Amino acid sequence: MDDRKLELVQRLKEAGIWEGSQWQHVLDEPAPLWVVLEIAVRLLERTDPPHQPFD
Repeated sequence: MDDRKLELVQRLKEAGIWEGSQWQHVLDEPAPLWVVLEIAVRLLERTDPPHQPFD
């Protein structure tokens, strides 16, 4: 596993998302575009929530 993936796994473990090695064998599998876009939208909403007052 390359360094970038090892760093990602470490960050996932620290965040409590990675539990064991159940995903390790699929890290190189491609993700569907809709999954990537869903993650992007959720991150945008988290940093700039819709329908929130500015003050």
